[in-house]
Amino acid sequence: MPATVVYEAHPAMFRARPFLFTLFVLLIAAFGIGLLLLLYWYIQTRATKLSVTDHDITYERGILSKDRTSVALRQVRSVRVAQGPINRVFGVGKIEISSTGDEPEFTVLDMPDPHEIRDAIRGAQRSEARGEPVPPMSEEDGGS
Repeated sequence: MPATVVYEAHPAMFRARPFLFTLFVLLIAAFGIGLLLLLYWYIQTRATKLSVTDHDITYERGILSKDRTSVALRQVRSVRVAQGPINRVFGVGKIEISSTGDEPEFTVLDMPDPHEIRDAIRGAQRSEARGEPVPPMSEEDGGS
């Protein structure tokens, strides 16, 4: 049976680094190099994805070669959300997924609505523990 996607998102660009984004836009007019920097940044954010399904959490990154890390929902012990003052204003943050070890399994930077991601993970864990089906993600819940 295919996995049901509970939440899927890519890192944010403008919301995560508004000053850098503005600088790159200004560099387009000044030197033209800003367009290349924005294009690289866009491709890099599209090549990074965090997916929460009804069975696991997968962090995928890479443009030409892919690096995928998956953790089963039942092994997730903690989900840490860290946001600085500017991150809180723009609604982005850092997510750390930890299982049994001391170090996090993976850390994802600049994720939009990090508290929604944490809630999606906790909801999927509760549904899995009860043996209930997890409702699929709707468009307004987040995602790509």
